[in-house]
Amino acid sequence: MDYRNFRLSKINTDEFRHVKLLLFWPLFGIMFSFVERFYHVGSYYVMHCAFDDAIPFCEWFLIPYLFWFVYLIGTLVYTFFFDVPAFKRMMRFIICTYTITMVIYLLFPTCQNLRPEVFPRDNALTRFIGWFYTFDTNTNVCPSIHVLGSVAAMFGLLDCRKLQKPWVKFAVCVMALLICASTVFMKQHSILDVLAAVPLCLLGHYLCYQRADEPSTAAVH
Repeated sequence: MDYRNFRLSKINTDEFRHVKLLLFWPLFGIMFSFVERFYHVGSYYVMHCAFDDAIPFCEWFLIPYLFWFVYLIGTLVYTFFFDVPAFKRMMRFIICTYTITMVIYLLFPTCQNLRPEVFPRDNALTRFIGWFYTFDTNTNVCPSIHVLGSVAAMFGLLDCRKLQKPWVKFAVCVMALLICASTVFMKQHSILDVLAAVPLCLLGHYLCYQRADEPSTAAVH
């Protein structure tokens, strides 16, 4: 996609209308900040199940957990410039699932108390995680936005016409799985938060890929 001819006056044309989808991100930032910082909650539903206790804390999962930002933003940038139909479907998936998630956070406020009080090891990774815990709240966790975002990136990359080689698809899926796993091994989420994201992802895929106006590459091959 060549954006050298882009002007704001052309934003409603067929060629550049998709650029308006980027407006969702500042809107989402406002919504999330309101829910996290300003929305008064009397009490939270604590997300926990017995399976959470069987999952050990592992600081090495910090790497895929943080790679989520590269994975999601990188996919958005790649599709925005090189596969606009895939970008549009991915953004619609994000808008659908993230908006529903914000409504759930308002109606069903959740938290988790899984973070270790004392780390089993002292190293650079655990020290970084300890610092990370100080500003990343343990509220509004179900469903997991980390999971939704990684699945959105996975669907977006699988949808790209130039990325249909088997090894690329395999790497894309493995990365998404590692990111999802990192949320529970980092004690950022209960396994319940991960499972709650699954039906949302299925709904988003149905609405934004299976019923899309433009047939996706993933559906064709």
